[in-house]
Formats: sequence, C-alpha cells, structure tokens
Amino acid sequence: MCGAKAGGPDPSTIKPGETTIQGQVTRDGEPVVGYVRLLDSTGEFTAEVPTSATGQFRFYAAEGTWTVRALVPGGTADRTVVAQQGGLAEVAIAV
Repeated sequence: MCGAKAGGPDPSTIKPGETTIQGQVTRDGEPVVGYVRLLDSTGEFTAEVPTSATGQFRFYAAEGTWTVRALVPGGTADRTVVAQQGGLAEVAIAV
C-alpha cells in the first residue's frame, strides 16, 4: 500500500502500527517534483508514487530492506532503507 498527498505527507496521517517509509527529494537543497519507486530487496518493483510540490513522498510497506528510487527530470538516485515493523524510516534523496 502506498500514497502521497498533493501537499506532502501529513504527519497526522501516519497509521499507528504501520511500517512507514517517507522522505523528500531535493536538488541543491530545493524540492524536486517527480516520482519515487519502492523496490524490494531483490530489486523488483513494488510501488510508485508522485512526489508532492515540496518533493515529499510516503510508502506503507512490510518490514525489511528496501530501495527507494527517485525519478525526476534530469536525474535518478537510489537510497537503501531498512524498515522495521511499526516504525518510521525517513529518507532524504538528493539528485
């Protein structure tokens, strides 16, 4: 399950007990609009969400090791994140 709001993830919408991966995509310190993909530990595509106008994104995922891939005009960047059951993993992606 995944999702992103037009104005960015609202902290009050984090679901208690859910494993959440969220963050922001930036270039030179400024937010970048594009897409973010979630890939499982084998590199298989799991989900994709658009970033908000402020470069923010959020996924709800199972615990484990994930790759978060930013796909934005002019670049891509990957970050590995380890999500723990019921936890919040913050990811900053600079492209």
